[in-house]
Amino acid sequence: MHPERLHILFLCGWYPSKVLPNNGDFIERHAQAVSLRHRVSVLHIITDPDAKKDISIERNVSNNVTSYIAYLKKTPSRIQKGRLFFKAFKQLLTTIGSFDLVHVNKLYPFGLLALYLKFKYKIPFIISEHWTGYHAPLSKALKLPELLLSKHIAKKASYLCPVSKDLENSMRALGLQGRYCPVPNVVDTDRFIPKQSENSKLTLVHISSMLDAHKNVSGILRTLDKLSSYRTDFKLLLVGENSTRYQSLAASLQLTPYIEFHDHVTHERVIEFLQSSDVFVLFSNYENLPCVILESFSCGTPVISTDVGGISEFFPENFGQLIPVNDETALLDFLRHFKPVSSQQQRAMHAYAQRLFSYQSIANQFTELYYSSLSHAANLSD
Repeated sequence: MHPERLHILFLCGWYPSKVLPNNGDFIERHAQAVSLRHRVSVLHIITDPDAKKDISIERNVSNNVTSYIAYLKKTPSRIQKGRLFFKAFKQLLTTIGSFDLVHVNKLYPFGLLALYLKFKYKIPFIISEHWTGYHAPLSKALKLPELLLSKHIAKKASYLCPVSKDLENSMRALGLQGRYCPVPNVVDTDRFIPKQSENSKLTLVHISSMLDAHKNVSGILRTLDKLSSYRTDFKLLLVGENSTRYQSLAASLQLTPYIEFHDHVTHERVIEFLQSSDVFVLFSNYENLPCVILESFSCGTPVISTDVGGISEFFPENFGQLIPVNDETALLDFLRHFKPVSSQQQRAMHAYAQRLFSYQSIANQFTELYYSSLSHAANLSD
């Protein structure tokens, strides 16, 4: 156990703000976890279409994390935007003061700022990475200059912490070499807890961004159309921004009586939806490590998911089922024969989530990496 409390700068490419309130909420939860052991300051810069001033800085303290967000005035000039961006960065650094280590969230482009801090002030940095864009075939869209700079950033980082081994493999395949130590997403296991539900119908829940190319919501609905030929004692809770975009498809499949459409909800309500459901359904074409699967386990709710990204790395065999991408037959078979789990199974799922994804577990994992990074940097300077 390291007794010293460090000041960690979270340098964030994504983070919730008044412009994008839900952007990077998984990073916010990492910051909250780290704040159990250390002082955490978040630095984030984003363009605000409504801004009147070139740069406006807002400071906020929430759940023991202090965020400093710079809002930039929108400009069509990339040069002007770059100038404002770096000016805001330096203003934020002055406001935040000294810190011990930089924790970058999203390797590019914010890793360039970490390089600057390492070169000028000898402050080491680690990188957490969540981005699906490193996976093929999405990685084909990476431009050569970005890839070359990303390779340099990766080499200079003390540690690279993708949320799964699968993401590490994709990053390595692109030539992003460095010291890898995957650290998964975090779950508030004190709030995401099991609750026995007495559903008269098989209650399915799907919570996502509702982007069909990613989440394949239409595939879920097509499967439910087939399921209705075998059983009618089910309902689907479809939860996410613009979930109503699927109302016409549901109507054409005569599924409207089986589906409840809910728009984007608070994190508190996510807990309620998971606790009141028998199974969480994810039918994605690609993923990294979705927080909602881990949250479902923490609530004692089993999961049926496609076997994509790093999901299989954190998916015990008796916690549900993994199926091939776009395999509607496998999804149908699972739903036809599904039976709710026992309270004992629910407790086992929650205990698993506590052990691997709790705030304390994630705080401890990052703490070891922080001190190792500082020790390594000190040895190099001797």
